[in-house]
Amino acid sequence: MFGSKAKRLVGLDIGSSAVKLVELEKRGTSYQLLNLGLEPLGQDVVVDGSIMDSLSVSSAIEKLFTENNIKTREVATSVSGHSVIVKRVAIAAANEEEVAAAISYEAQQYIPFDVADVNLSWQTLGPAPTGNAMDVMLVAAKREKILNHTNVLSQSGKVPVVVDIDAFAVQNAFEMNYEPPPDLMAALLNIGASIMNINIVRGGTPLFTRDVSVGGNQYTDTLQKELDLSYEDAEKLKRGQSLPNVQPEAKTQHIRSVSEILLLEIQKTFDFFRQTTSTDNIQAIYVSGGTARIEGLVDLLKEEFKIPVEIMNPFKRVSISSGKFDHAYTAEVAPALSVAVGLALRSFDTP
Repeated sequence: MFGSKAKRLVGLDIGSSAVKLVELEKRGTSYQLLNLGLEPLGQDVVVDGSIMDSLSVSSAIEKLFTENNIKTREVATSVSGHSVIVKRVAIAAANEEEVAAAISYEAQQYIPFDVADVNLSWQTLGPAPTGNAMDVMLVAAKREKILNHTNVLSQSGKVPVVVDIDAFAVQNAFEMNYEPPPDLMAALLNIGASIMNINIVRGGTPLFTRDVSVGGNQYTDTLQKELDLSYEDAEKLKRGQSLPNVQPEAKTQHIRSVSEILLLEIQKTFDFFRQTTSTDNIQAIYVSGGTARIEGLVDLLKEEFKIPVEIMNPFKRVSISSGKFDHAYTAEVAPALSVAVGLALRSFDTP
């Protein structure tokens, strides 16, 4: 949303648990994976999307670029969380020029921050359904949030060309890989370590977007507390490994209790969407992010919503060289790389 494209951008997703990197190349209508990397971050390095330890993050970025021998310095990154507002609004205007003239004033009623303190972007979606107005997707992010990311990138010798929104990056990856029919209403759930992005989309348009402060860290915290484990052992258990002193039933019970918290937030979001935006039914759910593979989560969503639910594969239509990449590893980490893939696709935006 903030910035323009370069010839080749590296998609760089700075998450709460890891920095993820993807570089793609386009050949005709197909895409090829050039580089991918995932560098774990320590506890409290990034908290709720805010970088607390810039040195650790910049070191992780430098390590990923060095290990993959990437010469490109231009990157696309993204932000999410409470400092980011995404709203679909009606602006009293007859055309794009009038929207541009009115947007700063009109935005004040939709943004809970001082407009002077935000980076503002928008896109007209066409005439509003009623009245002499334009349908506009309004996006605002606090300047300090943007600077929190861009300063770390500069510190690591990178040039932030694009700052996107996590939910939109996932949507880019979804649309490229799945080519959904224009009438399909899908919910894209990107569940990271500390934030879940919910984006309900149809026909290439985000209809409703919400970020919720729940994610994989809650599973770790619950397992640690309820089973009296170290952080490291709780992480292992969450990721599907077994521990000699923990019964499988005990783990399953606590994991399901956290999954039900996520489910409640998803249900609340869907209900609010139906009340305020559209009474049409959501027809499919795609789950991405590092928490997508949590034991039983997809089954719980299927059980609750009675619609198709699948883990999103951001490499579904990407050619991956077996000589360069371990296919088992790539498949394992793929859901966690959905944002990074969507960001890397910004290289190929039409100017």
